[in-house]
Amino acid sequence: MMQLATIFIGFIIFGFSENIKGPAIPRIQFDFRLDESQLGTLLSLNALGYLIACSFTGFLTRIWGIKLVTVLAFGAMALSGILIYVSHEYALFSASYFFMYIGNGMLEIGLAILGARIFVRNTGTMMNLSHGFYGLSSTVAPLLATGLMKATVFGHELDWRGMYLVMLLLSVVPIVFALLSRFPGDEGAHDERVPLRSLVRDPVLWLTVLILTFGVVSELSVGGWLVNFLEKAYDWSTVSASGMLSAFFLCFALARLLLGPLTDRLGFTLSLIVFAGLSAVCTFVAIAGGERYAFFFAAAGVGIAMIYPTVMALIARRYPRGADTAITFTVTLMGIGSVIGNYAIGGIIDLVKRLAGSDSDEALLRGLQAGYGFIGLCAALCAACGIVLFVYLRRRKSVI
Repeated sequence: MMQLATIFIGFIIFGFSENIKGPAIPRIQFDFRLDESQLGTLLSLNALGYLIACSFTGFLTRIWGIKLVTVLAFGAMALSGILIYVSHEYALFSASYFFMYIGNGMLEIGLAILGARIFVRNTGTMMNLSHGFYGLSSTVAPLLATGLMKATVFGHELDWRGMYLVMLLLSVVPIVFALLSRFPGDEGAHDERVPLRSLVRDPVLWLTVLILTFGVVSELSVGGWLVNFLEKAYDWSTVSASGMLSAFFLCFALARLLLGPLTDRLGFTLSLIVFAGLSAVCTFVAIAGGERYAFFFAAAGVGIAMIYPTVMALIARRYPRGADTAITFTVTLMGIGSVIGNYAIGGIIDLVKRLAGSDSDEALLRGLQAGYGFIGLCAALCAACGIVLFVYLRRRKSVI
């Protein structure tokens, strides 16, 4: 029970830390006078911190055990909340935000490894259920963040800095459950694990990297850009835009909570194709249809929600003795894609604005549509890579 509590609450905290940024980003952009390219660069640097953490967390897990690494991850996130609160210079803020993503990366790897060790039966269902708690917290995160930014404590408005402080200090809660837990696998012999050099010879692992990268770039970009898109493209209020982001994560959470058994029935590979394709179609319809079709932005959450946990289930099933190494390798390379993806969206927006006439509202709209279109393109590429993986495995009669 302590293990499950650590995983479920851990994903709740992870969802908060990832998705409270949606309503905060326009304020951060205003306070530090950042343009879209600079904002994209900031998000890319944060993804770089995430990437760095992913690269060393698996190593630390083998040395110290997953229990200590998980506690350190939560502790880093709580400390980053304090640092963000006291940061009034851009350099300190950037460093604090970067440090938060170090904690996020450590937590991502830790929870994925723990899930792979625990969920040995009904893997797809349990992976999606645990990740569903991420979706639940992500659903309420934008509205909760919006409310906290306007809240007043002792006559002082929290604003976005105080909001980050309050939300990230919640990381103390799962530390208690982690300390009370006994984690499986820490006592196992290291020589039983498959070495990385053997795993990288498998084309399936590389296709899995591409699927996960395109899927996660599409997923995480919504939290960073949807509120910004709706506010600037359609003049929506922060509350309305945050409500749409919450609707996206509600669809996201319900899909993970309810559709997990479907991935076990369809098979993990086919599920990746179906759900990534659904997300791409919804995103393109939302962009092409204009404001009246904006609800398709939320509907896209049903498809993209299933990608990450289904990939984790596929890895756990295909590499039962090398899951730790395979997860670390896959998620680390995925982090590189996240760095490029966030930078690309900001760059695309500014490039299209300049080509269309940077001072007009029409140019801004076209730029935002092009940037958000890249999110839909990533989902489509995720589905395409899934098709390649399905064909490869089917020829070898090893479809998962």
